[in-house]
Amino acid sequence: MFTIEHEFDATVITLIDEGGSHLQGDVTINAFEDCVTLEQLDPHTDRVHKITLSLRQAHDIAAALNLPEGSYRLERPA
Repeated sequence: MFTIEHEFDATVITLIDEGGSHLQGDVTINAFEDCVTLEQLDPHTDRVHKITLSLRQAHDIAAALNLPEGSYRLERPA
């Protein structure tokens, strides 16, 4: 399950794990004009871990989800 909200400066997507017995905490994705951040609460330390991706890295992840094993370089329009 996931939710999508449009804030003033970002689109916020929250991924909610509804799987089996090994559930993970919610992941919040903030898509800004110049970067994308992923945040997840660590229940053991009660701290939020944050990863910041460039837009190019975010596009590469999206493409990688639909490709078989291998090494790739995406061609981008000039």
